[in-house]
Amino acid sequence: MLDTLPPRERQIVDLLYSRSESTVAEICAALPVELSASAVRAMLTRLEGKGFVRRRQSDKGYVYAPAVPEATAKQSALKQVVRVFFNGSPVGAASALLGMSERLDDEELDELERLIADARKGRSR
Repeated sequence: MLDTLPPRERQIVDLLYSRSESTVAEICAALPVELSASAVRAMLTRLEGKGFVRRRQSDKGYVYAPAVPEATAKQSALKQVVRVFFNGSPVGAASALLGMSERLDDEELDELERLIADARKGRSR
């Protein structure tokens, strides 16, 4: 989903996720490279057409926000990472994540166990 976007458009969508919503001027100020307001507006128009961004009128002009729920975008990105880097294996990805952690505390381990138990319950229905 988001991985299909050109880098600059992806950067704008990422900004909107981190801020919830922004005006063109706010986006321009937050970008690490200087872009004109008209260039940002053109990208936002494309993103709106692709279904990634929505806009609403406000007293500051148009305010833009992500159109795709963040959880959906995260799940799509994670599926892509698992497919590309772990040969489609969620277990391989989970093992890599667990290996990155110096030490998991008991609460984190309990949460992982709960998530695994919930996944098993969901499969047996």
